[in-house]
Amino acid sequence: MRPVPVRDGAHGILAPVKPLDPRLLRHAHAARGYMLLTAGLGLATAGVVIAQALLLSHAVSPVIEGEATLSDVAGLIGWLAVVLGLRAALVGIQERYAHRAATRVTAELRQAVLARAVDLGPRWLAEGHAASTTTLTTRGLDSLEPYFVRYLPQLLLAVTVTPVVLAVIAGLDLVAAATIAVTIPLVPIFMVLIGRLTERYATERLATMQRLGAQLLDLLAGLATLKALGRERGPAARVHDLGEAYRRTTMQTLRVAFLSGAVLELLATLSVALVAVGVGLRLVFGELDLVTGLAVLVLAPEAYLPLRQVGAHFHASADGVAAAQEAFGVLDEPAPPRGPVAAPDLRRTTVTWEDVSARAPGRDRWAPYRLTATLRPGRVLALAGPSGAGKTTAALALLRLLGPDQGRVLLQPVDGDAVDLADVDASTWWPQVAWVPQRPVLVPGTVYENLVGEGAGAARAEIARAAATTGLDRVVADLPDGWETRIGQGGVGLSVGQRQRLALTRALLGTARLVVLDEPTAHLDAESEAQVIDGIRALAGSGRTVVVIAHRQAVLAVADDVVLVTAAQLEDHGPGQDGAARPGGPEPREPLAEGVHP
Repeated sequence: MRPVPVRDGAHGILAPVKPLDPRLLRHAHAARGYMLLTAGLGLATAGVVIAQALLLSHAVSPVIEGEATLSDVAGLIGWLAVVLGLRAALVGIQERYAHRAATRVTAELRQAVLARAVDLGPRWLAEGHAASTTTLTTRGLDSLEPYFVRYLPQLLLAVTVTPVVLAVIAGLDLVAAATIAVTIPLVPIFMVLIGRLTERYATERLATMQRLGAQLLDLLAGLATLKALGRERGPAARVHDLGEAYRRTTMQTLRVAFLSGAVLELLATLSVALVAVGVGLRLVFGELDLVTGLAVLVLAPEAYLPLRQVGAHFHASADGVAAAQEAFGVLDEPAPPRGPVAAPDLRRTTVTWEDVSARAPGRDRWAPYRLTATLRPGRVLALAGPSGAGKTTAALALLRLLGPDQGRVLLQPVDGDAVDLADVDASTWWPQVAWVPQRPVLVPGTVYENLVGEGAGAARAEIARAAATTGLDRVVADLPDGWETRIGQGGVGLSVGQRQRLALTRALLGTARLVVLDEPTAHLDAESEAQVIDGIRALAGSGRTVVVIAHRQAVLAVADDVVLVTAAQLEDHGPGQDGAARPGGPEPREPLAEGVHP
């Protein structure tokens, strides 16, 4: 069958994909067992089909010719009933394990794609991959279910049942076998012709769905701002247009699928009719006995059936392999190398940003530019600077979520040699750090379940002390069900300040030695800000090392050290070897001395 070209998620080009891509077996372990099971069931189905045809012909022919009565062939009819029951059981087993395999394979691919997206880091997601990856891991990979349940079993039956049945027919009647051998290639030929349309519609459908998902995510993220500015209707119209485009491509795909099914059914019916005419003429002229003729007539449709079903479900293949190819485009992205060195103990390690520069995604500027700062154990360091200067990027470099384009982050243990953070094994680094973004990660569940996610071993008294420090105890007291109050995705049901208090309390209960806070008081009132500052003091008082990204003077006043983060324009020809600023651009300022507040 002609490969289906789909759009490569990494490079935006069309790449051919086979209906059964070997990478699917490599990335999804559940697919391997399912393939073996389906192949075994295919051989069993072939045996059952042959037995059914032979039993039926031997039971019916003597009765038609008057050589036996129904009672004489009762045994054969009984065995025929057993074979029919066995065939139904095989179909049921196939359906059951097909659904199970589809669910497991989809889950494995989703997990693998999400894991690779995390490995590739925020910068890769910021380069336009976030929305497409979100759409792929939600609705996109759902297309694999009809691919596994409908298309793939028929594809395997076509390479097992069809050859076996054709071989049996050849043993019974060479003329009928020759007729089938000549006409059966017409089915895949027509499938190729129809596939040229189906593949294009399937690719357009997936691309439209991804654009629609990206538009919806952007719209939902900025809906509050758009409503405040009275501009919410413009994006809504754009989303409506994309929805209409998605509906049209979906209907076009279904239209082609239905027409392809009708064409292939007609072709297979005419082919079976040719076999039947030949068998009928030779029966009339006595060149063929009735038992053989009936067996051939029963087996002939079975030879065409798997290929007919492959064609009928070809659209499932197109959607499935298109989604799988998008997933492979993410999985084939080279992941950052895993460091060979174990992370030192942060309680006795000084961390230094050493001349760190990073190129801002989609902008011709360094953000940050030549950042040099030292973070000592047990101290609070604040990253200050204008918006867009690269404060969050500097924090992400510290978290080892992205690597700087120039410079390095250096770890200097008290009792050892300095280590580049890029050489550190992330699995030994991340357990020692905690990240509290502006929008804390809260999942649907109770307030208590979200709190103990990082401090499951904390005692009730410890939880009460931490909640009192951050003011979370007063928040819980005002909630209808207290600690058992249920909240939604992202903390729906709590205000912004309440979410920050919950996140800070969770950090207090955790065991991470380094806590990074990204503008924890943004959009908070004075009372909530004071509670958050108390939480920062509590973190420092517990011996943690704290990095806080801040604009407000009240937060900067808590810090032991303040570092000014600056940006600079790139050279006109792109990033230079030395990262020099472009003439006429903003001159990068030197970081403030440690302990000096702007």
